[in-house]
Amino acid sequence: MDVLGVKLELPSNIPVVMLREQSGSHRVLPIFIGPPEANAIAFALNGEEPPRPLTHDLFCNVVDALGATLLRVVITDLSEGTFYAELHLEGPQGPVTVSARPSDGIALALRAGVPVLATANVLDEAAVVLEEIDDDDPEASDEVVEQFREFIDNVNPEDFAS
Repeated sequence: MDVLGVKLELPSNIPVVMLREQSGSHRVLPIFIGPPEANAIAFALNGEEPPRPLTHDLFCNVVDALGATLLRVVITDLSEGTFYAELHLEGPQGPVTVSARPSDGIALALRAGVPVLATANVLDEAAVVLEEIDDDDPEASDEVVEQFREFIDNVNPEDFAS
């Protein structure tokens, strides 16, 4: 999944992180998140490094200090409107999987430079198809951004609480 960015859903001003499939139909997966996690994701997307480690930076530092590596983040489930994720790590004793909120997992994945994945079940249940685009066409990218804006302007958290 590509992390497209974070946007505020209006009029409620709830942050939404948008993920997009890298292949296939390029479905977009919107996940409503909290403001602190939205800031953490935006910092990572913008390559901003705070003068002192923030929570997600600290977590990455602890993982490194323990001799472990974050391999990937997988958004595994959607239940009663709540998304679930797992951190897949490799440590000195072998592989470890840790439950996490998707927003925290995405913030960590961006910092560690590892992939964010979503299961087919999650994508089938919550992803939306925007118009097919050519990633090499700048005008097509502008169209996707506009579709993204229209989608965010019209989506509500209740839309995913089926």
